[in-house]
Amino acid sequence: MQELSLPKIHPSAVIDDRCEIGPGTTIWHFCHVMSDCHIGQNCNLGQNVVVSPGVVLGNNVKVQNNVSVYTGVICEDDVFLGPSCVFTNVSNPRSAVPRRNQYEETLVKKGATIGANATIVCGHTIGRFAFIGAGAVVTHDVPDYALMVGNPARHTGWMSEFGHPLVFGDDRMAVCPESGDQYKLQEGKVVKVSL
Repeated sequence: MQELSLPKIHPSAVIDDRCEIGPGTTIWHFCHVMSDCHIGQNCNLGQNVVVSPGVVLGNNVKVQNNVSVYTGVICEDDVFLGPSCVFTNVSNPRSAVPRRNQYEETLVKKGATIGANATIVCGHTIGRFAFIGAGAVVTHDVPDYALMVGNPARHTGWMSEFGHPLVFGDDRMAVCPESGDQYKLQEGKVVKVSL
């Protein structure tokens, strides 16, 4: 079993009090990790990332450059956040109206990908291994394995756990071309078939 190293934190990064940062995690230039965050093992925070108070990032989460992960966001293991993607945490913000006690939770489930410059409106769940295309604007919950594109984001297909489009035949079965894993489409949902 490979032993994990201590976190690597660039000298220009700011880490506030009461943060948990797992072994093997790397935090790059000009990041700010605010108080009471939990960042798991083997994560990577690119340049200029902000992690707001109370955020939870699971293990092996990749956060690319220029992403702000706001209070209320929870990312499970193996989530990919593309460059400059955007989260919100209040549905009706006003500068003159304090709403710090009205933050809404956004849950990004295991293995999901959020593409570059995508926007995730708060209060929604991004399903397991869902794939949010670059520039998409998500305004509602996203099913597991769903491919979402556009503004507002619309469901245009399904993706495998390896990030390949799934093409379902008449038998409602599909195979990932990279992993060989099989998937079944049933009642408008995709499930991975155990072999």
